[in-house]
Amino acid sequence: MALAYDPLFVTSDKPSMVDVPSSPPAMMLTQDELKRIAAYKAVDFVKSGMVLGLGTGSTAKHAVAHIGELLRQGKLENIVGIPTSKKTQEQALSLGIPLSDLDAHPFIDLSIDGADEVDPCLNLVKGRGGSLLREKMIEGASKKFVVIVDESKMVKHIGGSKMALPVEIVPFCWRFTAEKLRELMEGYGCEAKLRLGGEEGKAFVTDNGNYIVDLYLEKDMGDLNAVSDAILRLPGVVEHGMFLDMASTVIIAGELGVKIKNKQHSSSCSC
Repeated sequence: MALAYDPLFVTSDKPSMVDVPSSPPAMMLTQDELKRIAAYKAVDFVKSGMVLGLGTGSTAKHAVAHIGELLRQGKLENIVGIPTSKKTQEQALSLGIPLSDLDAHPFIDLSIDGADEVDPCLNLVKGRGGSLLREKMIEGASKKFVVIVDESKMVKHIGGSKMALPVEIVPFCWRFTAEKLRELMEGYGCEAKLRLGGEEGKAFVTDNGNYIVDLYLEKDMGDLNAVSDAILRLPGVVEHGMFLDMASTVIIAGELGVKIKNKQHSSSCSC
């Protein structure tokens, strides 16, 4: 929980302290309000005339809403949005944001999206909302990728939250693919579960008509690039939710305000 004072002035890796007056008592910000603060800060990167990748999820929806409001107010013009999911497409259309796709705009100026985990090297886990394939395609085509999170998403290593690492797979013989994933990741204490969410407990189906197997890991995977390559070599795997070396900037809203972390190419981060 955070104090209800606007912390958007914080623009470095070290948050500023917030002076708290004794009266009236400070209200506390919810996790959703922290997400909104981070999202609004990310929209500061948006300029008129840009092609934008529009993220999916509980944090990204605030950014999409703010972009729509700025367009309505005339503070932004000539924006083209590339949505990362059908849900985001519906939201953007309802706000009057002009939309297109990667076929028409293969180079994107800026993408804004949330993340489920962020490690110290700004590697990400995404896809717990089910949109990882389109997110990776669009955000991978972006000149700049700004990630917006609250501080609960920061982890020491990928998989450190002990929550799902999603892998999108084809429905054909999904049990076979899920077992191959479990065997591959067994050394990391892996449990592989088909994601449910359809009617009557049926499999969750992505916008691309695929299934998702969620991997729950007990141990640090170490060399993420090697693990990524091994997962992608398995027949039946479409894509995984590790977004490695893709984020340009991560905006983190927390108790002491907002921190902005930028990608650093140095030997100190050999993730």
